[in-house]
Amino acid sequence: MKQSDMYIHLKGLKLFAFHGVLPQENKVGAEYTLNLRLKTDFSRASQTDDLNYTINYAEVFEAVKEEMKIPSQLLEHVIQRIAGRLFHDFPQITEIKIALFKQNPPMGAECQETGVESIYTKD
Repeated sequence: MKQSDMYIHLKGLKLFAFHGVLPQENKVGAEYTLNLRLKTDFSRASQTDDLNYTINYAEVFEAVKEEMKIPSQLLEHVIQRIAGRLFHDFPQITEIKIALFKQNPPMGAECQETGVESIYTKD
């Protein structure tokens, strides 16, 4: 039996951060939801039950949390930075799908969330 297209998912990560163009967003902050899909080969981990042959999602979360602490005006910039950090810290990742949503954005309209999504591949 052969495995292919293997992904590790972290869905619905809840984070508080200070991103936005408006000055109040940088002072008050907002809640964010982040979804990640990491493509990697974890076939050896699935055969051996050994964490050393896969990606520790707790470590991924810590890297994401650190990047979210750095204020940015644009969510596009935040996800680019997160993807770069994950590729650097976890070289076994070959593709990252990331979506970041701001909860209750201050835009004068009733809106649950706004956000961005992108797929990044290793150079």
